Amino acid sequence: MNQPVSRREFFKTSTLALAGAALSGCATTSGDAHAEPIIDIHQHVSYSDRPDDVLLKHQRLMGVTTTILLPAGRPVKSASTHDGVSNGLQAKCAGNEACYQFAMAHPKEYFFAANEVPDVEGATTEIEKYLKLGAKMIAESKFGVECDSPEMHRIYQLAQAYHVPVLMHWQVGMYNYGFERFYKMLEKYPRVNFLGHAQTWWANVDKNNVDDPKKLYPKGPITPGGLTEKYLADYPNMFGDLSAGSGLGALTRDPSFTPGFLQRHQDKLLYGSDCDDPKENLKECQGAKTISAVRRFAPSKKIERKLLYGNAKKLLRL
Repeated sequence: MNQPVSRREFFKTSTLALAGAALSGCATTSGDAHAEPIIDIHQHVSYSDRPDDVLLKHQRLMGVTTTILLPAGRPVKSASTHDGVSNGLQAKCAGNEACYQFAMAHPKEYFFAANEVPDVEGATTEIEKYLKLGAKMIAESKFGVECDSPEMHRIYQLAQAYHVPVLMHWQVGMYNYGFERFYKMLEKYPRVNFLGHAQTWWANVDKNNVDDPKKLYPKGPITPGGLTEKYLADYPNMFGDLSAGSGLGALTRDPSFTPGFLQRHQDKLLYGSDCDDPKENLKECQGAKTISAVRRFAPSKKIERKLLYGNAKKLLRL
């Protein structure tokens, strides 16, 4: 006999179907699968030389309805760019003007952030120019500087003045040094919202993690209570960006950990893709896999919608 299907069971079945669709290639937006809006807070123009038309198609195929474009700083050779290695965010990403122009050309789907190498002359002036034009955050801060250096203080002060978040790429030995003392910045700038991203940020969900530049993508069981969790739990102005291989790895490495993590920090986590996929039909689409993981591990439909849409809408005032 046919048994009544509960609302919870319906959503579970639907989520599994959507996950399969996403992992078999980025699903189209023409059907019911992506009727619900998704905000992607982390994408780039010219990422790994990806053409603009491909970026447009890629985001639509993933079901993303709103995308934030994160620019690189100007190309310079300095200690903070590792003598030029991290120019273009170490991924050939375009700068402020390209992101701004792309967003202006597609205003219903795209917004832009503002960025600059923090220790070059006129850094805050350049960032402020695009904040005045409507940039939604300062991002992606991916430079070889101390997180509490005078240059970064100026960035945080600018963010405070314009009421925008700062998204930081944490990578031990390479970008944003001093993760263990960043709490001092969270306390000094309580009105600035910060987004944590990348390898060191996500590795430290594990209480037993040992930061090692050679072991940036840890695997296996996670012991709750790592520094990342403490920052999320203890500081109202600390948020997490689920993007990139590091975010996806943290979501999928320990299935027994993830639902509880999403439950605890349901108001603090935002979906981002940060994928440079160059093709339209992708079996290994990182951004789609992250959407699938959120749908698979979110303890409830309400939490899923927060992670994929609601939290970003609120934090970025979209």
